[in-house]
Amino acid sequence: MQVYTPLPKYMKNLTNIKKATNQQYQWLYENKCQHRHKYTTHFSCFLKNYNIKERIGFLDIETSNLKANFGIVLCWCILDEKGNLYEDWLTKQDILSGDEDKRVVEACIKTMLNFDRIVTHFGTYFDIPFLRTRALMHSLSFPEYGSLWHTDCWKMAKKSLCLHSNRQDCVAEALQGKTIKTRIDHPAWRKATFGDKKAMKEVLDHCEHDVPDLKKNFYSLIPFCNLVRSSI
Repeated sequence: MQVYTPLPKYMKNLTNIKKATNQQYQWLYENKCQHRHKYTTHFSCFLKNYNIKERIGFLDIETSNLKANFGIVLCWCILDEKGNLYEDWLTKQDILSGDEDKRVVEACIKTMLNFDRIVTHFGTYFDIPFLRTRALMHSLSFPEYGSLWHTDCWKMAKKSLCLHSNRQDCVAEALQGKTIKTRIDHPAWRKATFGDKKAMKEVLDHCEHDVPDLKKNFYSLIPFCNLVRSSI
């Protein structure tokens, strides 16, 4: 059985080498894995050898349009592995301020950075580019390449399953036997864009129901997929 150097307390919360302090990086540089490589080059071995788990957040957003230069973020939800739900939504005050969804996007990015991996459904082509575009349009900082990992459950389903559709609700119905996804009338989307509280509550409820399905689908598909370190 391989014996590794005892892990100092200051190393126990390190899950992403990009976020390592000088002290943490020095320790990784001075210690080696079973392949005789420094942990600075074999960081995945460091995580595995010391049983350090990634912090995973399951993200879904709702928007007023499919294109970020025409639409804005109405709300977002992030569910963690312990079942804690983080969320924010557009208010009438946001609209009247003239900043549109700036505060909502900024809050989403700040919450995302509390995790090491963000899981979405079709997020490679929608959620992540939409958030990035809105952030840049508001002159906000967005996680740069390599600073946060991303897994797209849509890609997992497309590769591992044979369904008539790879939509999240179809995957949930196939793997979980049901979906808790809700439907929204079109007027609610339009009213939410103008800060209508009742309409926004309906849109937010829809978003809140999406992330538990996403989480269940992810763990059902993990045994058949390689959880690669794909950057956000």
